[in-house]
Amino acid sequence: MGDWITVIDDDVSNLKMANHILTGEGFRVSCLKSGLELLEFLKTNTPDLILLDIHMPELNGFETLEKIKQDDRIKSIPVIFLTADDDAETETKGLSAGAIDFIKKPFVPEVLLLRARHTIELISLQRDLTKEVGKKTAQLVEEHDKIERMSMQIVKALSRAIDEKDTYTNGHSTRVAEYSKEIAKRAGYSDMKQEEIYMMGLLHDVGKIGVPDAIINKPAKLSEDEFGVIRNHPVMGARILRNITEFPQFVTGARWHHERYDGKGYPDGLEGENIPEEARIIAVADAYDAMTSRRSYRDILPQDTVKGELLKGRGTQFDPRFADIMLDMMKEDENYRMREQ
Repeated sequence: MGDWITVIDDDVSNLKMANHILTGEGFRVSCLKSGLELLEFLKTNTPDLILLDIHMPELNGFETLEKIKQDDRIKSIPVIFLTADDDAETETKGLSAGAIDFIKKPFVPEVLLLRARHTIELISLQRDLTKEVGKKTAQLVEEHDKIERMSMQIVKALSRAIDEKDTYTNGHSTRVAEYSKEIAKRAGYSDMKQEEIYMMGLLHDVGKIGVPDAIINKPAKLSEDEFGVIRNHPVMGARILRNITEFPQFVTGARWHHERYDGKGYPDGLEGENIPEEARIIAVADAYDAMTSRRSYRDILPQDTVKGELLKGRGTQFDPRFADIMLDMMKEDENYRMREQ
């Protein structure tokens, strides 16, 4: 039996369509017609995902979600709102209430399946990571050194799993972590902070776990929709890492490594000093490795070309301070060994 999804909508035709789409892909589906039915259902059942209509009589979706979040037993069940609305106010209100995402009605089968599957995978990964970190932390007093080694191994294993999704960037996360640590060292960071930035570099692309392999490895030009999925990986990464409360700094590298110094980056359009320093460091290292790694459409760029791109992006794409450190590292790399081998 597949993952269990509960769909709530007062429109029977919507329930039938969602049930048909989801069961056809192996999901176990329960269909309910109201928020009150859902709350009664949740007294004895714990589905993996709830798809909740916003506009319903008696108890609307926002009110239903509020009651779910007040119950410790069920508040961690992820909820995606179903709505025909298309306005920022509704989306902001829903996300503030604790919804994971929105699915527009009428349903597009591919979108419904993709978002349901990704949400379940992301929540499962969050729980696994939180459980693992919690278990390790409980042993910290007696096994501090051992835990640090094991934590690093877990992070490295996860970073390898991320890189292996991309046929063309094997070892990317490790190289970005190493470059980031070296930039931090030259910028005067403490040894502890350097290690922290190293781990942030390893996990900066964790959100790509939620991106389909077919998009990551597509040799042709991406469509606008596909590029949109790729651009969402910093947000996905932050969602995955935010529940690792012992290491809240992990979120910084994952969410903001594609911000630009001039404010034209994503996902939040942060500018200059408003971008966390760690993310500004990782952004330089990430861009450098992208240029010095093979791609489906090109080989490694010549060192002079890479240098020119860093100079061009200095003060616009990159923090000038960290771009200059990267350029100094390149000057010392006379044999161009600092690249994908």
